[in-house]
Amino acid sequence: MLNATKKSNVRLAAILLTTAFGMLLFAFAMVPLYDAFCEMTGINNKGGRVRVEMPTEVDTSRSIKVKFITHVHGDMPWEFYTAENTLEVHPGEVKKVLFYTKNNAASDMSGQFVATISPGQGTRYVKKTECFSFNRQFIDGLDEKEMSVVFFIDKDIPDDVEELILFYTLFDDTLGAKT
Repeated sequence: MLNATKKSNVRLAAILLTTAFGMLLFAFAMVPLYDAFCEMTGINNKGGRVRVEMPTEVDTSRSIKVKFITHVHGDMPWEFYTAENTLEVHPGEVKKVLFYTKNNAASDMSGQFVATISPGQGTRYVKKTECFSFNRQFIDGLDEKEMSVVFFIDKDIPDDVEELILFYTLFDDTLGAKT
């Protein structure tokens, strides 16, 4: 009877070790899986954060309409908008767009901007060289800030893509900034 209990304990230990090892492997696999998911769906625009070579040629034979939509999530007391809601951009042409935000609260706050590109396939072709959404933004109480995004559209963008939407959502990250 004691021998059966010992075998059972060894079997249980082997199952637990195998499970723990599998969980560890899964944890390491999450980062590339998340990156692949974000690239496929356009969420977080992780594809736009990579270093890219600046274009040397502009394809003036076509242009793509780029729309900018801004949104403040929840009841965050900030204003967030862009001066230009729509641009016509030639593939390979570098553009800079200004965005403005104002903290209407009396206290200092932190915000995180999340960018999404639609259609999702556009994520592969919109290359940001500078963007306020790459970092958390701090704004003093009752202060305002001008921010920019510098981007270009890769010349390899399919011909059937005639319009892209860059959607920026602002989230209150004040509590996250304090930790």
